[in-house]
Amino acid sequence: MRNKIVAGNWKMNNDANKTEALLEKLKKHNFNNDVKVMVSPSFTNLQKSVINLSDSKIEVIAQNMNESEKGAYTGEVSPSMIKSIGVSRVIIGHSERRAYYNENDQVLKKKINNALKNQIEIIFCFGEQISDRRSRKEFEIVKNQLSNTLLKIKESDWSNIILAYEPIWAIGTGENATAEQAQEMHFFVRNWLKSNFGTKISEMVPILYGGSVKPDNASEIFSQPDVDGGLIGGASLIIDDFIEIINSF
Repeated sequence: MRNKIVAGNWKMNNDANKTEALLEKLKKHNFNNDVKVMVSPSFTNLQKSVINLSDSKIEVIAQNMNESEKGAYTGEVSPSMIKSIGVSRVIIGHSERRAYYNENDQVLKKKINNALKNQIEIIFCFGEQISDRRSRKEFEIVKNQLSNTLLKIKESDWSNIILAYEPIWAIGTGENATAEQAQEMHFFVRNWLKSNFGTKISEMVPILYGGSVKPDNASEIFSQPDVDGGLIGGASLIIDDFIEIINSF
């Protein structure tokens, strides 16, 4: 049985005090033991968050990492730096990294390989633009994103990977994907896994949905058979909303 997962991506929000206040409120709640909760503060708050949550089941994850082990890359963070502060999972391929920082499949493949080499687990994001969907190329785009980055990894590495489908056209645009549209793409991705890595892996790998999940749509989306949880953006910054989403299974 696959894990149920809700991960909050806090992006470039919250200073140290606001992060601590949010964590204090979050860890007071007793969530369903079947649901794994993750939070992804900014880099400046990662280590403090790890310490703050040391007596909690909530996992702290990183929002990004560099594709290199070390070097003259001003402002970048390596996988060993992340590991040294007690973080063992990272988000790779987020739509904002792809769009704003031109991270293409070649770069993302290097990041994936570097993370796995350093025993860092991954939430790998992918998804289509509105133009792709309007031209009915959404499945082709997603297939290419997955094949160009993950097709050559070892089967044993899949136990360290969570997939996250982000329909970019449904994030902060006012448009919402239906639960049926989410399920349709998740089913497609699970079949891609089955075709390339076999039934065991396809049934094992969690696939999260990351398209503007809110308290009013979380239950319907999470009830879909191939949706294993959510990668939550803005709603994870509002404690009551985030808790309601976590409790939506």
